[in-house]
Formats: sequence, C-alpha cells, structure tokens
Amino acid sequence: MVRLLRPLLRGATYTRLLHLWVPVLAVSVWMFIDMSTPWVPALVLVPVGLIPAVRLGEGVQARLLLTPGASDPGIAAAAAATWRDRARTVLWLETRMALGAVTALVTVWLPSLSYELAVAAAGSAGRDIPVLRDLAPHWAYALLVPLPLVLLYAAVVALGELVTFLARVLLGPSAAERLAALEERTDQLLERTRIARELHDSIGHALTVAVVQAGAARAAGSAEFTERALTAIEETGRTALEDLERVLGVLREADRPVSARPTLTDADRLLESARRSGAKVDAEVTGPLDRVPGPVSREGYRILQEALTNVLRHSGAVPARVRIGVADELLALEVRNALGAADAPNAGRGSGLRGIHERAALLGGHAWTGPDAGDWQVRVELPLR
Repeated sequence: MVRLLRPLLRGATYTRLLHLWVPVLAVSVWMFIDMSTPWVPALVLVPVGLIPAVRLGEGVQARLLLTPGASDPGIAAAAAATWRDRARTVLWLETRMALGAVTALVTVWLPSLSYELAVAAAGSAGRDIPVLRDLAPHWAYALLVPLPLVLLYAAVVALGELVTFLARVLLGPSAAERLAALEERTDQLLERTRIARELHDSIGHALTVAVVQAGAARAAGSAEFTERALTAIEETGRTALEDLERVLGVLREADRPVSARPTLTDADRLLESARRSGAKVDAEVTGPLDRVPGPVSREGYRILQEALTNVLRHSGAVPARVRIGVADELLALEVRNALGAADAPNAGRGSGLRGIHERAALLGGHAWTGPDAGDWQVRVELPLR
C-alpha cells in the first residue's frame, strides 16, 4: 500500500503534470478565438518543430519537469542538427499536445464526477454530468465518490510515466550525439588516468628518494653525508610540491599551460637526484632533445622518472646506466641496473611498470621491461611523429 502511494510524495509527479498542462494553454487561447477549428494549433506545430532551436527548448523543459534531479535523464538538450532530429521534434510536439488534451479531460471530468456523486448522495440531482441527471438521489452514491479520485491518481501517474518515456524516445540523443558524449567521457577518463600517473610518478619518486636518503644518512653516521641527504630530500620534495600544485591546478580547471610540465630537457634534474640518493648513474644523451615534440618529451620524462624510481626503490644505491637517444624519427630510452636475487620475486609487479607500458602505447611506441642478462632493463621506443 505504501508503495502505491509513494508517487504522491515525489515532486516529479507534479512537475510532469505541469508539463502535460502547458500545451493545453495554447489550445485554450485558440479556442477563445475560433472554436470551430481546434485542429489549427496542431497544424502550426509542424513548421514550429522544424526550427532547430525548438528541440533545445523542449529538451531543457523536459529535463527540468519530467526528470528533475536525474543524473542521466536520457533527454538531449541540444538544437536539431539533422532533418531526422527535426522530424522527431515535430512528432514530439504533436504527441505532447495529444497527451495534454487527454490530461485536461481526465483532470477536469474525474473530479467533477466525484463532486456530482457526492451531490447525488446528499439528496440532490446531478447537474453537469448527463449520466447522473436521470438517477434518483441516494445515499449509496457516497460509496462511489472515491473511485473517480483513485482513477484520477492512476491516470496522472500513468500519463506522467508515458510522456517521460516518449520524451526519451523522441528527444533522446541521436547517434552522433551519443558518439560525441562517449568521446567526451573517454577524454575525461584518459585525463584522469594521466593525472593519476603523474601523481604516482612524481610523488612516488620524491618519497622513494626521501626514504633512501634518510636510510643512508642514518647508516652513514656522518654529519657531512647527512647534510647532503637533507639537501637532496629538500630539493626533491620541493619539486614534488610543484608537480602536485600543477596537477591540482588541472583538477581545479585552472588555466595552466601544458608546456609547464617537465620534459626530457629537464632530465639532468632526475639524474642528479638519483646521484644524490647514492646511485651511480652513467648517463649518455645523443641527439637534439630540444627538438623532440612536447607530448613525447613530457611522457619520456615521466618514463625516465619512473625507471629511476624503480632502481632506487627495488635495488638501492647501485650503478645504473641511462641511455637517451634521438635519431631516425625515434626516441630511444633505456635504463639498466644490476638485478639482485632479492629483486626477482617482485619483478614486474608494480603499477609503475604498467604505467610505462601505457604511456608508450598511447604514443604509438613500445616498452620492454624485465630481466636481461643479469640486469633489470627498461627500454622504450617512442615515434616522434
């Protein structure tokens, strides 16, 4: 019983009723002008529905009144872009007017019927409804008074559900609009994935350097080494804070240029940070890094950062070889370090390595990670075009 009465407490029930009443207002105005041609408003709706902006107005109105508060109403709020959209708009306007006429009849005659039954039960003859005029007054009619009101309630709810269903069918997004919405959603997910990788690479690198430096300083027991370690932790932390502020700026939709992100021309900063952490980094750079396209250079920087972070995190202060080369429309990046027995069980399990492969794939390149001749190897090839 409570479930059947639940629509009475929903605001959508009443906003849908208002939506159904709106077309009747226009018809009522015309009926005051000429009652002999009630079909004229329906005829006028045909050229009106062919106007592209009408679909936008109907969509906005349907969203507000038929699906208030819905996160995905299934109703487009955009101007008609094709003749198919215009034809659907015309059909929607005609359907809406027909349902509005039915709603007007229901909401007028059913309450009137309850009133006339109450009058007949009170001992007076019916006046407005022909069927009740010939019936003798009787108290038993009082038992029938609630019936038209129940029918009114059922009809209002059913008509509201019907007009909402038809709105989703006739005003729903077209195939092109669904494709555009899917592409926008995909772009948002890709941007979120990129931001997650940015935070993982930048903050993970800073924390790894800080942990390695702090552990080494405690083990060394040297004031001079501790001073160098604290300096490295401070500089790495400051860089991580800058990256974090930039990423948060993107999340706040701040107007930050993409070029503000670090590129491979800033690779010396990563190499020096790894050296200060105790790793012996042998770096070799060939080719013009400044001519590498921005997207490739930025992703290459993050790949190098993650590779060096893995060296410090899993192998510690060990010798590492870094090779960065630009030649033949290809950026080649390789990081190798000695692979100890303790590293083998965890090889290839980190999310950072998965991020390296994802970055390379997004740019049409390839990545290889894993043991190679006693070393751990991260090798990436990215096309420059």
